[in-house]
This record gives sequence, C-alpha cells and structure tokens, in this order.
Amino acid sequence: MTSLAEILDLSRYLQRLTSARPGLLEEIAPRLNRPVTAQELAGWFSTAPGAAVLTEDTLKPTLRRFKQWAFARIATRDLSGRASLAEVTEAMTAIAEEAVARALAVLTGAQEARYGAPTGAESGARQELLVLGMGKLGGRELNVSSDIDLIFVYAEDGETRAERAGQRSISNFEFFTRLGRSLINAIAEATADGQVFRVDMRLRPNGDSGPLVCSFDMLENYFIAQGREWERYAWIKARLLGAIDRGQAVQDELEKVRRPFVFRKYLDYGAFNAMRSLHAQIRREVAKKDMADNVKLGPGGIREIEFIAQVFQLIRGGREWALQIRPTLSVLNLLEERGILARDVVSELVGAYDFLRRVEHRLQYLDDAQTHSLPTSPEDGLRIAKSMGYASYEAFLVELDDHRANVSRHFETVFADPTQGEHALAAVWSSAGQEGQDESFARLGYRAPAAAAQRMSAMRASPRYQQMSEDIRGRFDALAPRLIEAAAACANPDETLARAMDLLESISRRAAYLALLQQYPQALEKLVQLLSSSSWAASYLQRHPILLDELLDPSLLDDLSDWTSFRTELTARLEQLEPDTERQMDVLREVHHIQVFRLLTQDIAGLLTVEKLADHLSELADILLDAAIDRAWKKLLRRHIERPKFAVISYGKLGGKELGYASDLDLVFLYEDEAADAAELYARLGMRMTTWLSAQTPAGQLFDTDMRLRPNGDSGLISSSIAAFRQYQFEAAWPWEHQALTRARFSAGDKQVGAAFERIRCEVLCMPRDLVKLRDDVLAMREKMIAAHATPAGERATVFDLKHDPGGLVDVEFMVQYLVLGYANRHPELTRNLGNIALLKMAAELGLIPLDQAEDVRNAYRDYRRLQHGLRLNDARPRVAPASVQQRIDAVRRLWRTVFAG
Repeated sequence: MTSLAEILDLSRYLQRLTSARPGLLEEIAPRLNRPVTAQELAGWFSTAPGAAVLTEDTLKPTLRRFKQWAFARIATRDLSGRASLAEVTEAMTAIAEEAVARALAVLTGAQEARYGAPTGAESGARQELLVLGMGKLGGRELNVSSDIDLIFVYAEDGETRAERAGQRSISNFEFFTRLGRSLINAIAEATADGQVFRVDMRLRPNGDSGPLVCSFDMLENYFIAQGREWERYAWIKARLLGAIDRGQAVQDELEKVRRPFVFRKYLDYGAFNAMRSLHAQIRREVAKKDMADNVKLGPGGIREIEFIAQVFQLIRGGREWALQIRPTLSVLNLLEERGILARDVVSELVGAYDFLRRVEHRLQYLDDAQTHSLPTSPEDGLRIAKSMGYASYEAFLVELDDHRANVSRHFETVFADPTQGEHALAAVWSSAGQEGQDESFARLGYRAPAAAAQRMSAMRASPRYQQMSEDIRGRFDALAPRLIEAAAACANPDETLARAMDLLESISRRAAYLALLQQYPQALEKLVQLLSSSSWAASYLQRHPILLDELLDPSLLDDLSDWTSFRTELTARLEQLEPDTERQMDVLREVHHIQVFRLLTQDIAGLLTVEKLADHLSELADILLDAAIDRAWKKLLRRHIERPKFAVISYGKLGGKELGYASDLDLVFLYEDEAADAAELYARLGMRMTTWLSAQTPAGQLFDTDMRLRPNGDSGLISSSIAAFRQYQFEAAWPWEHQALTRARFSAGDKQVGAAFERIRCEVLCMPRDLVKLRDDVLAMREKMIAAHATPAGERATVFDLKHDPGGLVDVEFMVQYLVLGYANRHPELTRNLGNIALLKMAAELGLIPLDQAEDVRNAYRDYRRLQHGLRLNDARPRVAPASVQQRIDAVRRLWRTVFAG
C-alpha cells in the first residue's frame, strides 16, 4: 500500500488534519521513504516558520503544529507499511521529549525572570525541574495516541534568588509547582490548534491528592513509608527526560532513590502474588466494562506481555543489573538469553507484542483517540484488517486470536498459583499433635511417626509461627503439607522432613523464599531430594537461602568446566560495581555460593568423582583469589603500578588441589617489587586480602583463611618478599615446613612472582638430605599428630578415623612427602605438584617403592577420600568400622613399613 489516498482512507484523523492544513501532505510526501529520526524531528524547529525562537506567546501554537506535522510524518510511513514498530514507538517518544524539552526551556526562563533562579539551601547550586517519563514514555515505547505519564521532581529544597528589581523570592517547592502547572498547560490544553499530548500526573506520590512536585528527600521518604507494590511496577520504566543534558551527579542521586524501591537486593518472588493481584483487579474492571475486545487490557493483551517481562525484573533486577532496563522487548530477549524463559516462549511473546502494538496503533490512527478496543462497525473493521495486510476482517481476527491465545497461555503458566486449592495432606499439617495424627504419619511411611507429628505440632505452637503475618502464614501452610508428602517419598523420610522443616522455619521471615517454593513445585521437589541426600546441603541452604533460586535453573546439572568464561564475566561484573566495595564483596561471596551449590547438586546426582569435584572447587578458589587481589589493590589510595607484583601461594588442600566444600585456605602472600615502600604497600594489601576473603558481610563469608604457614608463623609479616621467603626456607624453616612445601603452589596474582616461588620451592625440595634424619623428623611429626588427633588406642578396635589414624590419609600424605624430600635431589620430577595418587605412581616407576604396594595405596587413598566425602555430606565425622576398610588399612601400613624401614 503506497498511495497517499489509500493511506488517508485508513485514518479519519489524517483526513481531517490534511484538510485543515492543505500543504501538509505536500510537505511530508517526499519523505515517505525516509525513516523518521530524532534529528529530523528536532530539526523541524530550525526550518518551520516562526519556530526557531519560541516565546511564551508562540509556544502553544508552535508545539501543536509540530505535533501535527510529526504525527502525519510517522502515520503515513506506518500505514504504508514502511515503518517498523520500533521506528514508530521511538519517533512518538522523541516527539514527546522534544515538546517537553522546548516547553520546559521557554517556561523556566520566563519564570526565572519573575522570581529568580531556584537555589539549593545546602549546596547553593542552581536547581531545575526534572521531568520523569513513566510508562511507555519512560520505556521509549509510546503509542501514537498516547497520554504521557509524567512526574515532576527536583533535587533540593531552598528558595529562588531574586537579584533584580521586580523579582520576588519564593520557595523552590512553589517555583516548581508553578512551573509544573505551566508545563502541563502548554502541552495538554486543548486550544483551537488541538493539544500536543494529554498529560497524566496520577503516578506521582499520593496520586491526585499529592503535591504536584516533590524533592528527592520527599520522594525517598514516600517510598520508604508509603510506597505500594503496584508503584514498584510503575517505577520500573521511570526515566529522566532529557537525561543527556543533565549532570551525571543528579542522575546518580535520583537513581539512588528509585533503584532500591523498585529492585530489592534479594530475589523477590513475592512479586508473583503482587502482580497476580494487580492483574486480577484489571481483569475485574475489564469484565465489568465489557472490554474483552481490548487489545491492551483484555485477555491475552499487551498488558499481560508487559507483566510477564516485568515480574522477572521485579524478582531479579536487584541482583542482575542487566534486567534493570526499560523496553519490554529488550527485557524479553534478555530473559531468553539468561534461560529464564524458553526460546519458543519468547518468540511467541515477541511476535504477539509486535502484532498487538501495531493493531493498537491502527485503532488509534482512525480518530486519534486513546482507544485499544476493536471497532464495532464493519467498515472500520475492514480498515484495520487492510492496514494490517489482511484481505478480510475475519482473516485478521484469526491471526489476532492466535496471538492472544499464545499470550494467555504463557501468562497463565508464569502466574498460575500451583497451591490454589487445599492439599490432600492439609489436615495432617493443621491437626498435627492431635489424637490419631501419629497414624497419619505411619501410613505415609514415617519410621518414627510420633516424633514427626510432634515436630509438626511444636512448629505450629512455636512463637515464630504464631507471630507470622497472615500472608507469610498462608504461604507456610500451603507448603508444609507438600513437604510432608515429598519427604514421605524419600528413602529417609524422618530425617528429610526434619531438615525440610528446619529450612522452612529458618526462611519463614522472608516471604520471597516461601513464594519461590510455592510458585515452583519443581523447585520444591528438587529441594527435598537434595535435603534427603545431604544434611550438609541442608545446613548450607539454611545459611544461604538465596541459593533456592538456583533450583529453577534448567542448566543446574550442566558441566561447569568453562572457568575461563566465568573468570571473564566475574571481572566485568566487579568492574561494573566499582567503587562499591561492599557490593563487590557480596558479589564474590554470592557467586562462590552459587558455584559451590551447583557443584553440590552435581555431586549428589553422581555426576562428579571426588577428584573432579576437588579440581573444580580449587579452580573456583583460584579465580576468586585473583579477583580479590585485583579489587583489594584498587582500593589502596597510594599505589605505584596498575597491577601489583604480588602472588597468593596456597598450601594444604588448595595447594594439592584437593579442596572440599568447607575447607580452610592455607595461604602465604609473596611479592617481588623494588619500590622503596613495597614492604608497607604489600603489607597493606595482605591485610586487605584477609578482609576481602574472611570478613562476614550480609552475603556471608568467602573463605576461612589460615596464614600460619607464612615465614615465622603468626609472628611473621603478613606479606613476605621473595628474597625473604627464600632466605627463611634455607636458613630457618622447620622440617615440617618443607613437608608442607611439597603441597604448595602458585594460585593467584602475578605469574612472575608465582614462577619465582616455584623456583625456590623446587630448589628447597631438591636439597640433599640425610635420609635417616629426615625419616626421624617425619616420624616424630607423625607421632605428634597421632597423639593430638587420632582415635585413642583403646578405641581403635571399633573405630577408624579415615584421616588421622595409622593406616589412614595422613599416613599416605607423610609417605609421599618423605619420598619427595628424600629423593627429589636425584629425581627432580618428584617436585611436580601432581597430587598424592600421581606421585605414588611416579615413585614406584622410579623404583623407590614397590609397584604393587603403590597401586594398593593409590586405591586406598581414593577410597578413603570417597568415604570421607560421603560422611561429610551428612555432617558425620570421618570415622568408620575398621573391618569395613581393613584391607585398605593393611595396604597403607605395609607401604609405611617399606618406606620407613630401618
């Protein structure tokens, strides 16, 4: 459809407009094939007669001529099929912004001439009226006959500075109230030339009953004291108009007020119920007013697509800043990228949004009316169909109904309440503790039904439950019977139910977590399976309930081997948060907890060997150490280079890449820097590092660190130079410190410093040693450890400690350390930090120990680690019956006698 006559037939408003302004069609016709741009719209004021210099008197008629020209420009392109939806909505947004900016500039100047410039009482800085675009204007999605939703704010109270004769000083509040009224009048008043836009101010604090303008302080106080849930939804799209011209400091200050109100720091699954309630209100109004044919508010309409996008923004936006964007389509695409919505779902929603918005525009082109309802006359129905590219209205309706059905289906999937209706076991929960309830738990398969019933009864009688708000208790009551049922299906129902109720009780003050489990039955099912498998997982979730959100991720069990991408993304995220130290520390902890939890679920699912799990946990720790160095260094006010010549050396579990879920980190900090104040700088960096790693923040702790292996232990410097470290190792280190060095490695920081450490390490390990003295030193240290940590001799017939008892893990580690220290001077390859299993094989191949004995001990070491890991998953001490591992004990003791013979 290309001819102007055909276009005009689709819009009565365009017909009236071009009849009233005969030259308008001739003016826009040559531009029909050129997209409308913001530059072209702004340029109109330079070329249109009398528009270059605006005054109070010429403002209204000029703005109305501008709107009519711009409307005709975009309408003809759209109705001819030449403009995309993005071009139309962006052009309409630009028209509104241009009109507001021009009017604000003229009216501000005129008012300042009367009263002087408004000035902040504290800062003394000139103040200005800040106009916030809300709704579709804020999201740059304005429709072609839209109201514009505005809010007027200003940064600071004070008064105007009257500096000339005739000027009268007034408060900033009064100044901006007058200015706001003038601005509304200039834009919205219906004159002989029409109006520019209808202006809606009802989204301001307290709506129509509230003041027209408010300061930042007033706005913040309102959000804290009175802000309602639906206002969070409205403020997602709030945008400062003309923000490019504003100072960054003003924008940042405004965002500090808006962002915490809209986006919670935690995952806010309570938004589901809030959005459900808001949608229910809208649907009641639609039904009451018979608005089923409303493409915006009716079933499967535009609003439902917006709700789907925005509920996930409200839930996750406080933690995932990328979701704090405004345009609906951009949000949907991001939700697909992040795996929150499936590709086919987003594809259907995006297709429906494009279709419905174009229908909305064609309905409004008819008479320039703010309507969203399908036409009642056959003639207008045919006009709409033709403008959408259909030969008949019926064919158009088939496509429309298909899109709306898709939207409704996805909306119901997202917002359906899975706990609606009473659960079959609701009575078991509500009457727990009453006579006969023991039998209910027995029928469900609980082995200690009386104890289970008593646990439920105690929970219901507890002060925490009794003091719950009505909303939280409702969620709790909906979840409890589902947990009883899910736990009953586990192999250990009693333990599972106890862990589940402990977790539910611990998170009960956070409605968002209850809402998550209520909204997603599949998450509840995964949770119960996890709790059944591991008491350590249960306690970990109690400490970090935010991890419940991970249960929703379909990629939870996917391979986590791409640590390079993880490192890159973490660096970018921390950089984005600069200079917010507190948030950066929280993010380090949060990503650590998330990755540990993902590994835990894969571990419990049987997807990881103990060795592979330890590799992943060690790699994760290395990455976080590197990130902590980078951030801690940037916080030093005085630093002479961009990257510090500083390295973290790990010992023990991390050094040997055998890290477990709750392992401490044994660390040493080294540097090699010729700067005059290097010792002071790196001491400061070392102290900051311990804070970054060990401090408790709202997100918990990153790692427990142990620095006692540094030169001179607790009395030594927090950071040592490479030269001092070398000197200590050769002149003052104890034999056990050289033992520890066999399981030390460079983990993070400057690679050259790490290489220097490795050279020293190899040099120390390759020193010629008296094997008899070395044997005596190692055996003496082993006896001390047995005395301090092993099972008392009288109990060893019934209990075997996998780690500390003779024949256990420590024996294997001591044998390997002895072999490395004793023979590395002849076989330097033994200095490679390959882990105990690989080093035992290497020692056997070098002829230092019998091959068959080495293989037996390698298998014993693997079994011990697997058993130890399984016990720790259920918070059990690493102790077993000796008979169950006697073959492994004998193998270790046999090799022990071989290694230390004589």
